[in-house]
Amino acid sequence: MASTNFNTSNDTLRKLLGNGLVYRVPPFQRDYSWDEDHWDDLWQDIMGLFEEDGDTDHYMGYLVLQSSDNKRFDIIDGQQRLTTLSVMILAGLSYLESLAGKGLDAEKNRARKEQLQNSYIGYLDPVTLEPESKLELNRHNNNYYQTYLVPLEKLPQRGLKASEHLLRKAFNNFNEHIKQKFGASEDSGQRFVEMLNSLVDKLFFTVITVTDELNAFKVFETLNARGVRLSSTDLLKNYLFSLLSSATTHATQLQRLEERWERIVDLLEGEKFPEYLRVFWNSRNRLVRKSELFKRIRQQITTQQQAAQLLRDLDSGAEVYTALRDAQDRRWLPDERDALEQLQMFNVRQPLAMLMACYETFFETQRPVFTRILKAIAVLSLRYNVICSRPANEQEQLYSKVASSVSGGHFDSLQQVLDMLVTIYPGDNSFKTAFADKELRTTNSRNRKIVRYMLFKLEKHRTGIDLDRYSDSYNIEHILPEQPSDAWDYIEEARQSRLTYRLGNMTLMEVGPNRDIGNEGYSFKRPAYEKSTFRLTRAVAENNESWDEQRIVSRQAQLAKLAVAVWRTDF
Repeated sequence: MASTNFNTSNDTLRKLLGNGLVYRVPPFQRDYSWDEDHWDDLWQDIMGLFEEDGDTDHYMGYLVLQSSDNKRFDIIDGQQRLTTLSVMILAGLSYLESLAGKGLDAEKNRARKEQLQNSYIGYLDPVTLEPESKLELNRHNNNYYQTYLVPLEKLPQRGLKASEHLLRKAFNNFNEHIKQKFGASEDSGQRFVEMLNSLVDKLFFTVITVTDELNAFKVFETLNARGVRLSSTDLLKNYLFSLLSSATTHATQLQRLEERWERIVDLLEGEKFPEYLRVFWNSRNRLVRKSELFKRIRQQITTQQQAAQLLRDLDSGAEVYTALRDAQDRRWLPDERDALEQLQMFNVRQPLAMLMACYETFFETQRPVFTRILKAIAVLSLRYNVICSRPANEQEQLYSKVASSVSGGHFDSLQQVLDMLVTIYPGDNSFKTAFADKELRTTNSRNRKIVRYMLFKLEKHRTGIDLDRYSDSYNIEHILPEQPSDAWDYIEEARQSRLTYRLGNMTLMEVGPNRDIGNEGYSFKRPAYEKSTFRLTRAVAENNESWDEQRIVSRQAQLAKLAVAVWRTDF
């Protein structure tokens, strides 16, 4: 991270709130959403710090802030935690006020309350006599926070938004915890303040400060790559709605736009939005990497009209994207459903941008063209990705060129698309060679599904009978078992592990007979193979008196010849 754009530090809650800095949740950031489980977990963690053998501190995670002057900060990520801690402190102030109201160390408890208020919540401006809060929430929550929580007014219970109800419940939850912990005695206020003053030094964050949204997006990409989920979705929303919001934008317009945004996020189940955004963008523009996506959007979307159009396009595109990721969507024909199931099984996502562009161009007016492209992509994916294991970046670049050509109106026929796809289509000789050498470890559930799928397709090619590959009546038989008995000792142990997951060593069996033969030797298994429903399995027994490395290699070469005929596309 460049020092001019990023500043990283580990800061305690005291340093964050107690140094005169001001924090703001951007207006269009998501509403407050923590619930009772979150509050109770936090309280239990806090209480654990003060047990006899408790930890000396508690890590609160990442806090991503944006600032140009290091005095006022926008909270890009971490608003739920910082808001909750502020509400907890406010609940503590209310507790001190109630003690004073009961005449319990009244003068000192009021002084303690004022001291904590100034340090961690805000202060009363001496000129305007208006409260200056250290924390400002988003456009839906800030009025409730500043009007009722900060001044400790009586909290209304009716006519509230869902997030305002959560803020009220959080306040009451912590207030009740504090009352139960410290009671109502002469020294209760002192004991509570001692705990709080210690707590603000025990809670610490990893604080990342950035200068603008672009650098914040880079932070999200870096941390997400390390397994830390941060909300780049909210970051994009803040940028787009900063363009959409203006002095002339009516509140009802903004509300409709926000509802449209939430519908998109809900449809994509939130966490999938960043992935969808890149696919959507690449379906209409030249290929952009994840790390450059937000920069590219900021360069091209700069006006209110452009932001509104992007939001509309994202809305319509989200339905297409989710359908392409769901083979069971009711719109698909059987051939289309089968192809989409294969892409999902292969875990191949590179074609999605191209398929979105082809859907928009061909689906309504030239449905057979879309179907043909989808089937070609399924075959290409098995050859290119599953069997030949060729580099995905070259494939994605080609798909991106097709997508931009289709969405830009340069390609309007099936042949134009196929002429591009054929350039990365592994030829029959390459495919047959790779298939003959392929090993797929069926200990992996995805590989197990792929092997099962391929064996059923090969069986159908041999017999013309389409058996149900999803049926529980059949499973995969490893001729040389995964855990071989002593009967297999004639094959060296090192060779056994290498041969077990060769495609030539695997076939289909009925569950009952497969269970009966277990891990026995080939001579014991062979009679069961002879009686199998599957032609491929019967052929093992018919053509092989014994089973060793040479037999496995030979059978896999035969299957490879069949595979060339099964998975092919006529360009």
